[in-house]
Amino acid sequence: MKLTKTGYTLGVVSTSLILLWIGIFKFTVTEANAIMPLVEHSFLMSWMYKVATVQAVSNFIGVFEIVTGALLIASFWNDKLGSIAGYLTIVIFATTLSFLFTTPGVWKIVEGVPTTEFFILKDLGYLAMGLMVLGKHSAHSKTITIA
Repeated sequence: MKLTKTGYTLGVVSTSLILLWIGIFKFTVTEANAIMPLVEHSFLMSWMYKVATVQAVSNFIGVFEIVTGALLIASFWNDKLGSIAGYLTIVIFATTLSFLFTTPGVWKIVEGVPTTEFFILKDLGYLAMGLMVLGKHSAHSKTITIA
């Protein structure tokens, strides 16, 4: 068994599953309201509430996540779709990670230890997966060696 290939496959499938699942959940009132404090403070996304309702914004984000999840699965058979999936995955998780810096009150001190909304921090791994997918499928990717 090639662990690198198995790890990559598991990473793509699990990232896709998470995006599909969370994307579907965005169509609920509960999730639309839950993401509102994050989105409304985002310099990248807050404008959306000026042109659409809370639910419509959540639905749009959900469609974006579902399409990205589907493209990640398609990346196993098509490099062009894989490249698109890599870019979209990077956009999603770089954006969600930006919430750590734009959402008031997201950082707290608990018994002297800085803590945050760890459900957002996990997106570092998904961002890494997006970079791996893009690197694997991009015709223009170059290997960068860091000594």
